Amino acid sequence: MTLEAAAGGAVAIRVQPRSSSDEVTGERQGAILIRLKAPPVDGEANAALLKFIARRLGVRQRDVTLVRGQSSRCKWIQVTGMAAQQVRQALLA
Repeated sequence: MTLEAAAGGAVAIRVQPRSSSDEVTGERQGAILIRLKAPPVDGEANAALLKFIARRLGVRQRDVTLVRGQSSRCKWIQVTGMAAQQVRQALLA
């Protein structure tokens, strides 16, 4: 069973906050690695993640949902109108 199937169509994301830039750096153990400038304080990194993914995928920010991992570096996101495989491919492209 894939990570996406286990999470009901969500995509696994591993966040590295307080980086020098916002970028996708690849993947590790099935999770997409994303570096963010935002600190992990008061939900700033979560908000920055949703904004970054929306911008990268060309969708509205409200279409990107944080399903799990609000206080963890390991997060699961879903994008309205896109399958998990489409999201993965677009982020890793």
